[in-house]
Amino acid sequence: MSYKGKFKPKNPIKYKGDPTNVTYRSLWELKLMRYLDDHPDIIQWSSEEIIIPYKSPIDGKFHRYFPDFVVRKRDKNGKISTIIIEVKPDKQTRQPEVKFKKNKQYINEVMTWGVNQAKWKAAIEYCKDKNWTFTLMTEKHLGII
Repeated sequence: MSYKGKFKPKNPIKYKGDPTNVTYRSLWELKLMRYLDDHPDIIQWSSEEIIIPYKSPIDGKFHRYFPDFVVRKRDKNGKISTIIIEVKPDKQTRQPEVKFKKNKQYINEVMTWGVNQAKWKAAIEYCKDKNWTFTLMTEKHLGII
């Protein structure tokens, strides 16, 4: 199985956007897509359909962040909420440990961490303005490890 590909929803009515053009970029995203498509409490979901501007700490310029998922769900009391979900490896959700030797891998980890922090801060503010929630999901949340 490929780590990237097209997902065909069984319930295309629940997908906001073009249900014939849903792309997963990891097996973790594919697993979440299947859950969102099948779960009866999920009213609507989309993948990379909204844009949140953020300022990169690397170059100081504004860039566009496409969060992995936007989900509208109904809880057991019937209340509807909206959640932005970003799927990341657990390792990328924590600040890299400071290393004595600053090799290329360490520098890339630090840069990735900085950019992710900027994206997530922008997403949290975006959600706050809309009374939505932002959350990170890792392989642990998806029951993969």
